[in-house]
Amino acid sequence: MFKIGSSQGMNVKQLIFMLMWDTKDISNLAGEISLVAGLLMWATAFPAMRRRFFEVFFYTHYLYIVFMLFFVLHVGITFSFIALPGFYIFMVDRFLRFLQSRDNIRVLSARILPSHTIELTFSKNPRLVYSPTSILFVNIPSISKLQWHPFTITSSSKLEPEKLSVVIKSEGKWSTKLYQRLSSSAQIDHLAVSVEGPYGPASTDFLRHEALVMVSGGSGVTPFISVIRDMIATSQNQKCKIPKITLICAFKNSSEISMLDLVLPLSGLQTQLSSDINIKIEAFITREKEPRSESPTEKIKTLWFKPSLSDQPISSILGPNSWLWLGGTLSSSFLIFLIIIGIITRYYIYPIDHNTNKFYSLTSKNIIYILVICVSIMATSSAAMFWNKKNKYGNIENKQVQNVDVPSPTSSPTSCGNNSLREIESSPQESLVQCTNLHYGERPNLTKLLLDVEGSSVGVLVCGPKKMRQNVAEICSSGLAKNLHFESISFSW
Repeated sequence: MFKIGSSQGMNVKQLIFMLMWDTKDISNLAGEISLVAGLLMWATAFPAMRRRFFEVFFYTHYLYIVFMLFFVLHVGITFSFIALPGFYIFMVDRFLRFLQSRDNIRVLSARILPSHTIELTFSKNPRLVYSPTSILFVNIPSISKLQWHPFTITSSSKLEPEKLSVVIKSEGKWSTKLYQRLSSSAQIDHLAVSVEGPYGPASTDFLRHEALVMVSGGSGVTPFISVIRDMIATSQNQKCKIPKITLICAFKNSSEISMLDLVLPLSGLQTQLSSDINIKIEAFITREKEPRSESPTEKIKTLWFKPSLSDQPISSILGPNSWLWLGGTLSSSFLIFLIIIGIITRYYIYPIDHNTNKFYSLTSKNIIYILVICVSIMATSSAAMFWNKKNKYGNIENKQVQNVDVPSPTSSPTSCGNNSLREIESSPQESLVQCTNLHYGERPNLTKLLLDVEGSSVGVLVCGPKKMRQNVAEICSSGLAKNLHFESISFSW
């Protein structure tokens, strides 16, 4: 009985110790709350969980606010400075993304493909430049006010300086609702959209290769559309040798071949595939043994949207010199934080600690530090954003808003009379058809196709199922051909 009573007493003491919140030292309860939040984020981050229950993954990761807040309250602000640099940069970037997401973006058109795929085209500030394979976070309040999804950018800022396009494949609940709404018989004159980004690699030096091979599976072809468009623009604007391009794409059904039509932008310039571009497309339809006759319902449709005075083009939140402004925002906000904390410590916290018998609460001190960091970041980031918007982009954006009723010169003739009219696009240009080889009922022999590519330096990109990515990487590293160079660019989320 003595031992049982003693163990029960120890358990009660341990439970009290776990629930203790010490205002002068480490708080155990704050650490436990932070640990639970971190474990929930970790548990929902596994690929199987993330892809099957994206909304659970998305909403659970907002617990990073709880995790960091109670982490600081657990160990104190002094020890938190170990993780401060990385998290401080994240806080600045996240607040800038929040400011950018407050704008309504003008949507120009939507191309509806028979493969349940949509290409949305937005108006863009000409000064916004991005690299191929970049992504854009998109929010459509009429579908979901809280959900943000990343999509691959298929346009090129060099080829279309005033437009930006993304491709959305109807696979989940969110994208399916969007496809059903745009493909329905009801006319849609306007689509409210907010965006964050674009985000992508700082640079892509594909021109260093003599040949470029891009291997894709299904909708994985979308990142390579931006690369091809960028090469087209480079061949028109620069006097340099363009790599020979080989696009190897595998589709399940012939309806997905329509995604190749996105290689050429909606403007459809007749001289885009000139003699300077050496491109070959090997398309494999794995589940069909012969071509089927195309029905009228399987052609690409285009939906044109009417502009609104509240819509704005996509712009870089910190202007053309974003890296310089970001560095200035980080340094100035941290300097302001140090000055304010120095004043508060000297004239408020220090007198309480040294002139009275009381000790200033460690929890209160941590909260003051967190509040000052947030205020410093919000003030400097907002000032930098409004300054750039007023002085750098203001004139261009105001001009575009004033001219929203003027149809774009690259729009179809029928869109001038009725922007909500749906029209059936013409068949792909002959230049694109001539360089495309269709293979039915077979999978691509990647080893043969890669080894047959000639050139002293061949850059190899791959975007598709995990097994396909592994096979391409193994072929490049096998030593069968010394000219193959695997480009390690991540396309998965």
